[in-house]
Amino acid sequence: MPFLRSLAASLLALLATFALTLQPVAAQSILRDAETEALLRDMSYPLIEASELEPENVEIVLINDPSINAFVAGGQVVYVHAGLLNAADTANEVQGVIAHELGHITAGHVVRFGERTRGAQGITILSLLLGVGAALAGAGDAALGAVLAGQQAAAGNFLAFNRNQEAATDQAGARYLSGAGISGRGMISFFEKLRNFEIRRGYSQSDDAAYGRTHPLSGDRVQFLRAQLSEDAAWDAPDDQELQARFLAVRAKLFGYLAEPKRTLQQYPESDQSTPARYARAYAFHKDAQVEKALAEADKLLALDAQNPYFLELKGQILLESGRPKEALVPLRRATELTLNQPLIAGMFGHALIATEETDNYEEAEQVLRAAVAKDRFNPFAWYQLGVVYAHRGDIPRAKLASAEQQVLRRNYPQALNNAQEAEAGLPVGSPDWIRAQDVGLQARAELEALRDSR
Repeated sequence: MPFLRSLAASLLALLATFALTLQPVAAQSILRDAETEALLRDMSYPLIEASELEPENVEIVLINDPSINAFVAGGQVVYVHAGLLNAADTANEVQGVIAHELGHITAGHVVRFGERTRGAQGITILSLLLGVGAALAGAGDAALGAVLAGQQAAAGNFLAFNRNQEAATDQAGARYLSGAGISGRGMISFFEKLRNFEIRRGYSQSDDAAYGRTHPLSGDRVQFLRAQLSEDAAWDAPDDQELQARFLAVRAKLFGYLAEPKRTLQQYPESDQSTPARYARAYAFHKDAQVEKALAEADKLLALDAQNPYFLELKGQILLESGRPKEALVPLRRATELTLNQPLIAGMFGHALIATEETDNYEEAEQVLRAAVAKDRFNPFAWYQLGVVYAHRGDIPRAKLASAEQQVLRRNYPQALNNAQEAEAGLPVGSPDWIRAQDVGLQARAELEALRDSR
């Protein structure tokens, strides 16, 4: 993409300081995975509380991008690149990044746009890997919305923050770490990594490097933060070992999902018998269609913890996507139970029930999928599966409503409007689904009008 290439140097300086960036989020993929989202939520919760924001209003969203970056682009949402998790050595380092980004939110550095939606174009649900995405030909796509007011405006916003703002955000992040009783060692160590990253690649740290000085990552800056953080009572606080173990597992899981199998097996050779290595190899073998090897890794993980819902999810996923949906039901049902119907896991379980092609399973699939979308309406894959159930039993109005929900997330507003209108015409007047059909129709119509006005 020419625009992104033209901003490469600016982005590098930007990622190095975690400054507020207004990235073309709509052109990126959001990675959704139940385990990763739970980890990011638990890592950020005490920091959000310390910042005096409401935890239920703040989201930490993972972006499928290998660069080492984090940013805020609207509302109370912190976007973290997968590359950042891969580059971090500890959960504490990631917490330092999140603390900094929360500082941008509380300081009001967020540029607000008229349109703000929750999906993401090209959404990738990590828990629905490979075969599902191919089979549904884009059913997992959801649009984040038009968050950019044009390339030129976006470029300007990349350069909108000065050193004073960044210094203030650093200090805010340090306060939030202190307030949460979390050591600032991770913030310092990660900033030093990024400074070394720039130096190795020849990016100037001098006063003449104008953009770099707008987003400084100098020795002076790190030294100032170290002096502030090392005096804090939490500086010597030990890392949370449970959180660290979860972080290492998730980091390996993401690596196995995103990297080529050959690279994953080099990074995590079979001589490595650790939990993270088994996790990464399970995904690598699955991607490489080595089903039995993938299942063997999953089974060894389950031998360590038979009630770990994410290990159960992994085994069910491998079986489902290898054409063995009946066998996938047991681990996926248990994973769904253990996570109290976590929407992404429940969505996969619902899909497995449908994929058995046994009509006796459709009633349970409907219950599971309705529970999933009730908790997370921004899950186009679950809406697709629910539409399949409704269509199978001849409930066309509700199948149309499910399709409208899916299409509005994909930003296919004309189709969403048509489906919503057809659903409304066939549903009992005044029923909850009839009202919802009206709401979806109004949303689609408003989006279409906004698109026309923008032209």
